[in-house]
Formats: sequence, structure tokens, C-alpha cells
Amino acid sequence: MVGPNAQIAVYIMASGRNGTLYTGVTSQLLQRVGRHKDGKFGGFSGKYGCTRLVWFERHEFMVSAIRREKQVKRWLRRYKLALIEDLNPDWRDLSDGWFDGLPGQDFGRTVIGKPLP
Repeated sequence: MVGPNAQIAVYIMASGRNGTLYTGVTSQLLQRVGRHKDGKFGGFSGKYGCTRLVWFERHEFMVSAIRREKQVKRWLRRYKLALIEDLNPDWRDLSDGWFDGLPGQDFGRTVIGKPLP
């Protein structure tokens, strides 16, 4: 179940302009992007340095976000590039400023306020 403060979104992280792309889905966009940036999101995106948020699309329901993520993941790379460049032609990090002024955030997963390993 998704809570009232959810930020359900499909997103694309990149290692740089025309670099490696990672497509994901989350119910907490701010925290997920923070985990990508601070290196706590391992696997593919961590290995290839996908720390720049270049595209995202909000959804009201997780089921529609998951459906969209699967659709985008099936696309050829050139279609993903077109999606990004249509809305973000300069490949700016769309999360710039999101974390300014926040104390050292720990974006690790939490359950009832306790960090998970």
C-alpha cells in the first residue's frame, strides 16, 4: 500500500548526456533519487554511475506506473533518448536543488523509522 505522501513516478537516471540510462519506478521519488545519488542504490545504476535524473513522469496509482515502466524499458534506446530530449533537451539534472539545505540525509530504506541494512 502506498501512503498519503507518496510520489509515485517512473523515472530515468543517466550517467551523463547520451550516457548509460537506468529506467525505474518508485513510490517515493525524492528518496529514490537520493539513494541513486549517494550510492546506496547498487546494481546496474550504481555500477554505471547513473546519478542524474533526466526524466520522470508522475502517476496517481502504482499499477499504472509499473505498466509505464515496463513499456519504457521495452523501448529501443533512440525512443528513450527522444523522450528525454523532448522535455529536457539540455539533459539537466531535474533533481538539482531538491536536496539543498537538507541536513545530511540518509536515503536508506526504512521501516517504522528504523534504517534497514
